[in-house]
Amino acid sequence: MTTDFSAETATAAVVDSFARASDPRLRELLSGLVRHLHDFVREVEPTRAEWEQAIAFLTATGQKCDDTRQEFIMLSDVLGVSMLVEEVNDRKEAAATDSTVLGPFHMVASPPRALGDSIDLTGSGEPCLVTGRVVSVDGTPLPGATLDVWQADDHGFYDVQQPDEQPRGNGRGLFTADAEGRFWFRSCVPSPYPIPTDGPVGALLAATGRHPYRPAHVHFIVTAEGHRPVTTHIFVAGSDYLESDAVFAVRESLVQEFTQVDAPERAAACGLPNPFRQARFDIVLQPEPSRSSN
Repeated sequence: MTTDFSAETATAAVVDSFARASDPRLRELLSGLVRHLHDFVREVEPTRAEWEQAIAFLTATGQKCDDTRQEFIMLSDVLGVSMLVEEVNDRKEAAATDSTVLGPFHMVASPPRALGDSIDLTGSGEPCLVTGRVVSVDGTPLPGATLDVWQADDHGFYDVQQPDEQPRGNGRGLFTADAEGRFWFRSCVPSPYPIPTDGPVGALLAATGRHPYRPAHVHFIVTAEGHRPVTTHIFVAGSDYLESDAVFAVRESLVQEFTQVDAPERAAACGLPNPFRQARFDIVLQPEPSRSSN
């Protein structure tokens, strides 16, 4: 390291300090971070007061995190970083289902449920049936695929946000696809909702004139043996905020119709009132790359 630390020598000195890191990827990540962060400081020339405010903002962001809320994920989301990470990692075959953000509310384990069960434990929303198949890119069904599903209620709140009003596990379910890769479950049609605005991220959005709303959606994490897992959503066609999602997560391929179905016998067989809404979402997983033996 140099003792002659200046605006001209700062970056090289800090990057050099990581030269003996035993993990080459860690060295690459930290060196890149320092270069870009130093370039940012040189470009915008923050005052000491502004830098102290930035540190206070990050401190408050950390202090807002707990077992059921992750403010740093929301910060990453509203800055578009979460989706950018998805983009640079989503090098997939064209047929595979698009990925999107995890979001800040996948904080508890989803309860295992049987195919056809309802994840809407309060029954206050518009009933719907979600169906689909999990297949490989060549169309081969993936029996036994697991689907971790979660969504907000019809008022736009996740169970962890209202522990005194919603039963634990409301809007959540862990399903196993059948022998033909099929899955189906009952729920309520989700509604648009604002991400929480009572913390630093909400203050950031307000200060920049941005709204906090997300379009209506259902989350999925889908896994199957020998295939890459996918974290994705389905978005309700026609929902507000599809063009201005606060976390930039909408992909056209994930927008699905929740069609009204008027079929009394089918409704009765599914345990739903008639009429009801139905969405179909087929999920295509990409095989893991084969490992050639030496």
